[in-house]
Amino acid sequence: MERESMEFDVVIVGAGPAGLATACRLMQISKDADKEITVCVVEKGSEVGAHILSGAVFEPDVLDELFNDWRDSDIPLNTKVTHDEIYLLNSETQSRLIPNSLVPKTMHNDGNYIISVANLARWLANRAETMGVEIFPGFAASELLFNADNSVKGILIGDMGVGEDGQPKDSYMPGMELHAKYTVFSEGCRGHLGKQLIQKYHLDNGKTPQHYGLGFKEIWKVPAEQHQPGKVVHTGGWPLVNGSSGGGFLYHMEDNQVAVGLIIDLNYKNPHLSPFDEFQRYKTHPVIAKALTGGERLSYGARAIAKGGLNSLPKMSFPGGLIIGCNAGTLNFAKIKGTHTAIKSGIIAAKTLGEGLIAGLEGGKDLDCFQQRFEESWLHEELYQSRNFGPALHKFGTLLGGAFNYIDQNWFGGKFPVTFRDTTPDYATMGLASDYTKIDYPKPDGKLSFDKLSSVYMSSTYHEENQPCHLHLKDKSIPISVNLAKFDEPAQRYCPAGVYEVVEEAGDKKFVINAQNCIHCKTCDIKDPSQNITWVTPEGGGGPNYPNM
Repeated sequence: MERESMEFDVVIVGAGPAGLATACRLMQISKDADKEITVCVVEKGSEVGAHILSGAVFEPDVLDELFNDWRDSDIPLNTKVTHDEIYLLNSETQSRLIPNSLVPKTMHNDGNYIISVANLARWLANRAETMGVEIFPGFAASELLFNADNSVKGILIGDMGVGEDGQPKDSYMPGMELHAKYTVFSEGCRGHLGKQLIQKYHLDNGKTPQHYGLGFKEIWKVPAEQHQPGKVVHTGGWPLVNGSSGGGFLYHMEDNQVAVGLIIDLNYKNPHLSPFDEFQRYKTHPVIAKALTGGERLSYGARAIAKGGLNSLPKMSFPGGLIIGCNAGTLNFAKIKGTHTAIKSGIIAAKTLGEGLIAGLEGGKDLDCFQQRFEESWLHEELYQSRNFGPALHKFGTLLGGAFNYIDQNWFGGKFPVTFRDTTPDYATMGLASDYTKIDYPKPDGKLSFDKLSSVYMSSTYHEENQPCHLHLKDKSIPISVNLAKFDEPAQRYCPAGVYEVVEEAGDKKFVINAQNCIHCKTCDIKDPSQNITWVTPEGGGGPNYPNM
């Protein structure tokens, strides 16, 4: 098919903090040099921010490198952190408040803000558009385009109006090719094009496998007497015990709202574990329940988090482009923060691209000078200092790993003279179902705990049902012949949206994919023990529609 195309100097895939920071800084460089740089941002969500979900506590100092007027603007940083509390949950009823003096300093939040990253992205998008950036929400980057020399040429926007049978419908609209001298991939964690680029150009050679967590989040409206604006609560321990790990959070935002969430490391072993149900249990603990009881749940979502840090960070440049932010894995897990690091990676990307374009550099080159700029930045220093945080928890467990991290961060400043590495991919940790006892989760009470389908409803997820399934099976027999037989098909449980089911038809087991439920968390692409599921973009605009997550 001959397709229409558009030419830009830079195409950016993903309107999150990293991509939008890149766009804004490029336009500043363009203005300072009095030389035009054309920039386009494509976003698969129905609007900027629709697919963004994060805790989030934000370190704002990085904005000084982007805008000198942000403090006097309408930027949505409304709730400054007032104090931190960190609890070890010993059981479903017991807890221990950890003294601040024993907390790794990376967990302290003085000067930070509790924010909606989705709303921050919307603010960044407005700034970018006023500078001349073209932003196209509702258009999914579906395929990579290459030049004859194997460098990236740009992206293909996915066709609209294709039926489940692969045939055009009456509403069919062919996708357009977007060509660029350089393409920046900032798709967020486990971006499907970023994944292909890492494999194609072997960008992860010499690196440990990327590690992930699955993060749940709900926003609640709570009674005024239970609301403490600016309070930040983090927890470890229960319900993540007996081989599973992670941690929870409760952030008191503005307008009597709190954000509650649980991050579950995806290296867990028990195939019977249901991350969704662990999150529902978490909310019943007295430390969390006392803030939520009598409140109203307003929204729900879940998203995978890349938490391997510096040990897992791929080479971020390749012929014709860069991969940045959470798509590369720049999140600092020692701080449980990735927004400021994503923005910084975008600033470095813009400087690298802008200087090259203004100097007349041809497209398609490998801008490996990005690596030097990255290594000379505070971003590299910060990720280096936190390189042991996740591996220590995986190696020693919550208590001993936490003790090591306190010593490493507070005594050695993150420069302990040994680097721990976790070389086992998360999917390879899954144990056999026969080796583990099934978990009897309590039924939801409809007050603090809820079922999956009502939760997905609160994510405002929508997909056009008559379209090709965007969850591809390499081998359609594996879910039943391998995963059900060995692991009791864990996709039924690790998916936080009820996408996967095993049903019985005429006496035979059948694997069913309810793709319309998908909230684009990417957990299936990560945790499937057979690595049989590949997530690709559905029709543009589909998926969750998060208002302020």
